[in-house]
Amino acid sequence: MDGGSRLFTITELAAEFDITPRAIRFYEDMGLLSPAREGRNRVYTHRDRTRLKLTLRGKRLGLSLQEIKQLVDMYDAAGADTAPQLKAFLEVLAQHRRQLEQQLEDIEVTLEEISQHEERCRALLAQR
Repeated sequence: MDGGSRLFTITELAAEFDITPRAIRFYEDMGLLSPAREGRNRVYTHRDRTRLKLTLRGKRLGLSLQEIKQLVDMYDAAGADTAPQLKAFLEVLAQHRRQLEQQLEDIEVTLEEISQHEERCRALLAQR
């Protein structure tokens, strides 16, 4: 058997990606994975493994499951022409970069306000 036709169990994928079988079943419910059945057992193809890997990568980047599904579905449909998928991914990344930069700016403002309050509290304590 070549690497592309190997089947994986839910336990193997959970161990490989350090997630729970329940998380994998959740991704199935969301339409991100579609395992076959061998009797009562789920079996996952190399395609499912790749989709799970891309899903987890998208989560680490802060993408929503809807965004991840859209990109993963494009990955499946892309065939040899990955340009549309890459352009869509760049746009999603740009949106998330803008969002994170705004959050960082908000955090910096809040930290400065905290510093000012700390200084005031220390000054008031020193006057006592």
